[in-house]
Amino acid sequence: MAIINRIADFHGEMTEWRRDFHANPELGFQERRTSEIVAEKLAEWGIEVHKGIGRTGVVGVLKAGNGTRRIGLRADMDALPIVERTGKDYASGSDGVMHACGHDGHTTMLLGAAKYLAETRNFDGTVQFIFQPAEEGLGGAFSMLDDGLFDRFPCDRVYGMHNMPNLPVGEFSIRPGPIMAAGDTFEVTIQGRGAHAAMPHQGIDPVIVGSNVIIALQTLVSRTVSAQDALVVSVTEFHAGEAFNVIPDSVVLRGTCRTLNMEIHGELEEKFRRVVDGICAAHGATATVDYKSVFPVTVNAEDATEHALSAARTVAGDGRVIDDTAPLMGSEDFAAMMQAVPGSYILMGNGPGASVHHPEYDFNDEALTHGASYWSTLVEQQLAKA
Repeated sequence: MAIINRIADFHGEMTEWRRDFHANPELGFQERRTSEIVAEKLAEWGIEVHKGIGRTGVVGVLKAGNGTRRIGLRADMDALPIVERTGKDYASGSDGVMHACGHDGHTTMLLGAAKYLAETRNFDGTVQFIFQPAEEGLGGAFSMLDDGLFDRFPCDRVYGMHNMPNLPVGEFSIRPGPIMAAGDTFEVTIQGRGAHAAMPHQGIDPVIVGSNVIIALQTLVSRTVSAQDALVVSVTEFHAGEAFNVIPDSVVLRGTCRTLNMEIHGELEEKFRRVVDGICAAHGATATVDYKSVFPVTVNAEDATEHALSAARTVAGDGRVIDDTAPLMGSEDFAAMMQAVPGSYILMGNGPGASVHHPEYDFNDEALTHGASYWSTLVEQQLAKA
């Protein structure tokens, strides 16, 4: 393996940063402490700092040589509303908030790369260090784009990275094309007619209607798309009634749809509404549908993925980089950045342990040098001196 020696030298320092971020997690668009620490460190290393991009985002600009090539590296900073159960001595000090997805590690690895690159400046061009807020469902990438991210900080290519539990530390995984799914959310309010539970014939039972809607929505997967295409429709909330002997007037269903196919994604809302409205009409009920397309498909550009593979193989060795990983049905708002600028998104091993978004998850500090070395190698290869 080719972990950069200088980065290995300050592994202990990076571990301290990461555990401090972990102990002081902040939810999306509330990352004031985190972003201030990021800005202070970048400035300390002589990197040009821009704060308040996308509300609480930070961009660091580092130039070396006379080259005109520009590369963007992105890390997310926000935590999740989860009660931590790791038992670590650096566990969250904020009740009900924890870094359960490893963004503390992502922020630290990009800081580690920034420190190294600011010291060595062994490249020719411009590096844009993008520290993004609010990745966890709040659209921080969109907020940064709305603030003119790539107009103000132009990039020829932009790159992202996420840790992957149960992929060994020191290994990387990537693929060209779709790697993360589009993510939509929905809220369906079904209006029936309330009645006494002993006399259901006098009402229109929205609980029955909602139950039929849930079952019928699965035909979107089984009967409207090819079995070779990935589509997930999950109803995750069903809110109905407050008494054992009362049929309620209405119920509310909430959930998510995920697909890797942009054509399917473009037609999904219309099909969804048709199923809901049809089932409700059959029962004499009505429905109000609030359907939101939140994240597009995360699509890795061919050339950017080759660049990412080259850097990963340099750091990990050929045998420790998977170049045809199966795409994931989770979503990532970095997809919006890659719609604006071609790029690539890679997965990095976090070793054995709990899955992301689990109260016992913890980022593996042994991975810090691997991630920071990947970022630094990517820059030195893509912005190589002539």
